[in-house]
Order: sequence, then C-alpha cells, then structure tokens
Amino acid sequence: MWATFLIVLIPIVLISMPKLKIADIHLYYETAGRGQPVLFLHGLGSSSRDWESQVRVCSKHYQTMTVDLRGHGQSDKPRGAAYGIPLFASDTAALLQALGLGPAHVVGLSMGGMVAFQLALNSPQQVKSLVIVNSQPELKLRTWQERMNGLTRLLIIKLLGMRKMGQVLSKKLFPEASQVDLRAAFIARWADNDARAYYRTLKSLIGWSVAERLSEISCRTLVIGAGQDYTSTAFKQGYVDQMPNATLVTIQNARHFLPLERPDAFNQVLMEFLSDVDASVPINR
Repeated sequence: MWATFLIVLIPIVLISMPKLKIADIHLYYETAGRGQPVLFLHGLGSSSRDWESQVRVCSKHYQTMTVDLRGHGQSDKPRGAAYGIPLFASDTAALLQALGLGPAHVVGLSMGGMVAFQLALNSPQQVKSLVIVNSQPELKLRTWQERMNGLTRLLIIKLLGMRKMGQVLSKKLFPEASQVDLRAAFIARWADNDARAYYRTLKSLIGWSVAERLSEISCRTLVIGAGQDYTSTAFKQGYVDQMPNATLVTIQNARHFLPLERPDAFNQVLMEFLSDVDASVPINR
C-alpha cells in the first residue's frame, strides 16, 4: 500500500478547480458532473490526477469531487506542520462541510482508503458509503522485513531523492514490458513531490491504526482488491469480516494500481455498488 499513483491522460471538462482555506492551509479540489456526491481520495505521493478515468465515467451520473490532501499535488505543503491520517480526515470533513456536499460516497485508494476509514469513524454523518481500494485499517510494522522496507523507503528519500524513489517503485508497480510508458509517467510525476512533505507523511503513517474500531463503521462498504496487490485477499477478507455491512470483491490480473491497470473492470464494480447503495438507502441531505 506504500504507493498510490494513477496516470490516465484523458481530458476532462471540470465544473470547478479552486482552492479552499481549511484550518491552516489551502486545499485544492476539483468537481465535475451533477447528482449525488462521490469523493475520491488519492494515495501517498499522488494527487487528484489519480482518478481521471473514474471521474470521466462517474461524473456522467454523479457529482464527483477529487482533492489533493495536504502536502500533495496543488494543496499547501506547510513546513513544520503536522501530517497524518487523522489530520487528513479532519481536513476532508471540513472541506465536505464547507462545500455542503455530505454525506458523500467516499472512494479511497491505498492511503486514501486509510483516510476514508478514519473519516467514516470520526465524521460518520459525512459518509454515505465507503469504497476501500487496496488499503488496510492500520500500518504497523510488525516483522523484520516490514521494518526494513519502511526504513529503506525513508533512506532513499533522504539520500537519493524523489525521482530515485519513483524509479524504484515503478519497477515493482509496473513490471510488464507493455507498461514502459506508465513507468516513465510515474517517475516524472513522482519527482514532482515535495520531499519534505512526503517524508513527513510517510513517517506519520507508521503505527496508525483503526483496526480495533472497524465494528463501528455501519455504512455500506465495498472493499475492492487486486489479485496481485501487496496484501492478500485473505488479509482483506479478515478485516471485511469485522465490519457489519461490508463485502469484498477481488479483481484478478492486476496489482496495486487497480483503477489504472483494469479501469473498465474497476469502474463497472464501482458504478454497480454506487447504484445499489443509492437504490436501497434513503438520501439524507
């Protein structure tokens, strides 16, 4: 789950592309379409650009909203300020409230899924449903291998920089010969990250957990996993079983960047879930 970054070069006509002052920062967000709100949350080192393929499809039926979390994309990257999942969730809740867009369907990929978990627990009135994509409800480094992976990531960033980090990640995330263009685009975008903000965000994720509170999430939840994701289908089923209203769908022949690798399959599962929730749950706005 360490990296989430989707690159889909598809032009989209947006209704708005502004920034809004939330607490101590300005958050960049984009909206498109009309209807019930669907909020997309990106992962570590990414931005609202992750979701271009999903926005293109979803905005035909819903009002979509993407946001650059603090320290990412075009949002502010304050030095000396805190980062972390609880703060990202607080920013997101404040943004939804300021725009009057809750309750929203919330779709989160990797770190964005972690933010979605926290948002559903801290501000349940803002969340109509959850779609958690290749994510998990905690990030605790319990094994020697997990600790070494985390330390290696931090050292590469500190010593070699963001472009080198992107090169290392791209080989794992896009290993196929046919994915050469995706690897190149990934590296270029990854190099744009603010190294300080990325480093501090990465450190803040280690030790975060809401695993003991999953039974409190009562809204409809869909967990979508890739057959070749970092975490197994069995792992995802384990935390799905702890949630009273959750189901798991696994899409095979894809890795961590499922919405990019298999956009048609992913979008179909997503749209069917959103339609089903809207057909079965009264709208309280």
